Amino acid sequence: MRPVEGWWGYPPCRDAYLPDGSGAGLGGRVGVGHQDGEGRVGIMRIGGVLRAPVERRTWREFGYLMLGLPLSVLYFSLAITGVSLGAGLLVTFLGIPVLAGVLAMCRGFGRLERARVRGLLGVEIAEPAPVRAGKRGPLAAMGAMLKSGSAWRHALYSVIHLPWAIFAFTVALVFWAYGWAFLLYPAWFWVFPAYTDMPGLQLFQNGDYTLYLDTPLDIALACLAGLGLTLATPWVVRALTTVDRVLVGGLLGPSRLDHRVTELESDRGVVVDTAAADLRRIERDLHDGAQARLVALAMDLGLAKEKLAEDPRAAARMVDEAHGEVKIALQELRDLARGIHPAVLTDRGLDAALSSVASRCAVPVRVSVDLPDRPASAVEGIAYFTVSELLQNVSKHSGARTAGVDVWKSGDRLLIQVADDGRGGAATDGTGTGLAGLAERLGAVDGVLVVDSPADSGTTVTAELPWRTR
Repeated sequence: MRPVEGWWGYPPCRDAYLPDGSGAGLGGRVGVGHQDGEGRVGIMRIGGVLRAPVERRTWREFGYLMLGLPLSVLYFSLAITGVSLGAGLLVTFLGIPVLAGVLAMCRGFGRLERARVRGLLGVEIAEPAPVRAGKRGPLAAMGAMLKSGSAWRHALYSVIHLPWAIFAFTVALVFWAYGWAFLLYPAWFWVFPAYTDMPGLQLFQNGDYTLYLDTPLDIALACLAGLGLTLATPWVVRALTTVDRVLVGGLLGPSRLDHRVTELESDRGVVVDTAAADLRRIERDLHDGAQARLVALAMDLGLAKEKLAEDPRAAARMVDEAHGEVKIALQELRDLARGIHPAVLTDRGLDAALSSVASRCAVPVRVSVDLPDRPASAVEGIAYFTVSELLQNVSKHSGARTAGVDVWKSGDRLLIQVADDGRGGAATDGTGTGLAGLAERLGAVDGVLVVDSPADSGTTVTAELPWRTR
């Protein structure tokens, strides 16, 4: 490939090449390729502006604003009438069911508005939490509806959306109508009769002066003004619908508290499942490992005791073998205790504990821990087991020659990065095992796991944890 020489004294562009089959790059700052690329981008932007008035999105958003006014009038009328009637009847028992019914009706309005936003604006607004009564019966249902913050937000939306709907309807319709009217005026200005001999559109009249659009210059200026209004209308409409998106998302969607409760319920399920899986793993390791070895050791010692009088040498050999089994059982118990919570982590912190984990890895691992103090005990344990799991993946699956572990504090977050120079291709796809299971565990404590693992380029896994648990 042959680089293009720079123009007007500028150095040649390294990333731009002649368009003769040898390539055409757009990465250089000067040169033919870069200039052509800027020209194409400029043409695309101009084309997008010119297409905007006739795009489907613009028409859908305009239709949303036009439909919003009659619906808002309906919502406002029913909500104000119902709330006023229910408040007036609160002196009797009838006010309670009336208010509950009005709130239920407003939730129905919210469902219609979310469907309208989804269909015309292409924005998905999640459903708010359903109203649940602690007990069965109509009284409990009415009480739950009256205590529902989501239902009252729906009623508030039904009231405050009308002024905005009037404003948005008026602005959008004025821009749309005047823009297209003036833009197309040269084609139909003769439709408007004039009070003179010349046809034209009468814009102004008082006792002494009358203004008509009837000369070629007037018609050309009107057309240019219409073009400007028409091109500006899609962006005005888009700004107006953005406010509607905010209103619908803030008042008709789930509240932050509801979202947080749902998230905590999900995290609690993950924590419970993780704890149950850990208990099953510990029970399996004890049953299949140390317990089975100790049972065999007890049997060997029993046989050695029986042979002690008859064949002391055989008994001594069996005791020696039993001594070796004891050492193996003790090592398995140490490994099991380390898997539950290592003593070095409690006594000396993450630096020493991660160095111990790295020393048992199948590849050389560089460890760098830069922490001003120790995080919360629970976070420290999660960080330890996160690094341990990631280094096991490096040993078993990466094919790496070296790896590195970096731990540091940023603000109120603990960051962990484990990188290797292996084959890459790791992903968090799937559930329950591997990186996916690790991501679920971190998510249970408001943590994040990010995997960057392009094929044949190594793997970098970054974990983020809160410094203190709440």
